[in-house]
Amino acid sequence: MPPEFWQGIEEFNQGEYYACHDTLEALWMEAFEPEKTFYQGILQVAVSLYHLSNHNLRGATILMGEGSNRLRRYDSSFGEIDVDDLLAQTSTLLATFQQTPIDRVAELAAQLQPPIVRRLETI
Repeated sequence: MPPEFWQGIEEFNQGEYYACHDTLEALWMEAFEPEKTFYQGILQVAVSLYHLSNHNLRGATILMGEGSNRLRRYDSSFGEIDVDDLLAQTSTLLATFQQTPIDRVAELAAQLQPPIVRRLETI
């Protein structure tokens, strides 16, 4: 994976979702499959969390679902990322978003433990 991908992952893990979006979008626009859809999946999860921070629960829910669905296409270690762990985290978040009443969005955003994209250990 190119250095820009790891920059985007670092931005994601630091909660800099808008910056992550910009970084990964630049890669996504130039990429070919299978990386293109992989970048898009992570990018959509980041934008979902950005929407939640702005209390846009509908946008957060839609993009979390779309991002998760794109990531499901990949092996558990695609791109040196622990895809299974990321999918488990996004599934939990999606269920939480779907069950949250609209009047509790600000509370959810304040309490959210965002996912962490984990890099697989290379030997």
